[in-house]
Amino acid sequence: MRIMTTAQRLTLLLLATGAALLHPAEDRERGDVPGWVMITLMSAVLVAALLAIAGPALEGLFNQAIDQVSP
Repeated sequence: MRIMTTAQRLTLLLLATGAALLHPAEDRERGDVPGWVMITLMSAVLVAALLAIAGPALEGLFNQAIDQVSP
């Protein structure tokens, strides 16, 4: 199983956000585009920071749980 790195996840999120902005909507009432882009990017940075801090601990917990289940 291949696990994506934080940089790969952030790159994928930025590409998806950029693609969404390049395709204009049919109606002109799209709302506050800079606002939702800012919220999306801030959320991605928050997730990346939490993953960087808690990643090793979560990996240890996961491995410990798998070891208990495996025969």
